[in-house]
Amino acid sequence: MPSSAMPRVVVADDSAMMRQIVSSSLSKAGVQIVGSAANGDEALSACERERPDALMLDLSMPGLDGIGVLRALRQRGRTDLPVIVVSAFSPSQGARAVDALAEGAFDLVAKPAIGESLDDFAASLVAKVSAATARKLGGSSNGTAGRLSRRRPQTRLARAVLIATSTGGPRALAALMPSLPARLGIGTLIVQHMPPGFTRSLAARLDQASALQVREADGGELLDPAVALIAPGGKHMRVSADRRVRLTDEPEIGALRPRADLMISDAAEVFGERTLLVVMTGMGNDGLVGAEAVKRRGGRVLVEAASTCTVYGMPRAIEEAKLADEVLPLHELAEAIAEEAAA
Repeated sequence: MPSSAMPRVVVADDSAMMRQIVSSSLSKAGVQIVGSAANGDEALSACERERPDALMLDLSMPGLDGIGVLRALRQRGRTDLPVIVVSAFSPSQGARAVDALAEGAFDLVAKPAIGESLDDFAASLVAKVSAATARKLGGSSNGTAGRLSRRRPQTRLARAVLIATSTGGPRALAALMPSLPARLGIGTLIVQHMPPGFTRSLAARLDQASALQVREADGGELLDPAVALIAPGGKHMRVSADRRVRLTDEPEIGALRPRADLMISDAAEVFGERTLLVVMTGMGNDGLVGAEAVKRRGGRVLVEAASTCTVYGMPRAIEEAKLADEVLPLHELAEAIAEEAAA
């Protein structure tokens, strides 16, 4: 763990076996398990008693479920407690997981299906706890980078808008997308790091609130100014020379599928200076390779400022590489995107 102190965590799940798996996975990485709960009421009591640094929360529990716990925490003023949802996902659970993010969950981890690697599951748990607790425990999840002065292009071009985000992205997108116009540039492509089963529900929620049509990509779509396409969890989204979207099952890159770098690099080759990349909150450095490609081809790069990021990882990688044309807080991004993407 990168922080100076080991996180203290409560694990809530109605399955004793899953509580043991989650607790063991975290304990091996040095995380302190200070409470265990089989339902929502026990989870709230444990959080009140132990004041943990993070809560691992199942959604489906008897009595008060995970959504109820998130709402109760908010009502009690515990918005400072990062909650990582650890749950199984069917299409219905995917919708509830997106609801959990809207209710304030920090991030999501899918429970391993039969035959899937417990090592990968454990690594994901540890990474999410590390990111969730970094600021509180002295880590460097968020930075204090200053605002980059605005450097608007001299010529106005209709641009393809590419958005890359990860941890904190669903909430950031929920703030951004409704503020964008009904037609945007050449079209909009979004990579949000999520497991399979989430992104269709996320697209549906964003579509209801936005003037743009927001859909999960099926593959084969031609970019459309009226449509924003989200890469499905578990698929890479690529862009062909004919400006059509294609989905692939190529191997994960850095444990990610979709990987935004692939989409961005493809789009930069296709659209050149008519490319606008927007990198928002998220762990890691996905988007950095893509940003390099965008700049080589004369495109534009905007990143979300540290002040509004849930995790200042992906934007920081772009900014530190001096690839950002503008660094803007979330509430200013929509206006900048609309201006830069419009002909």
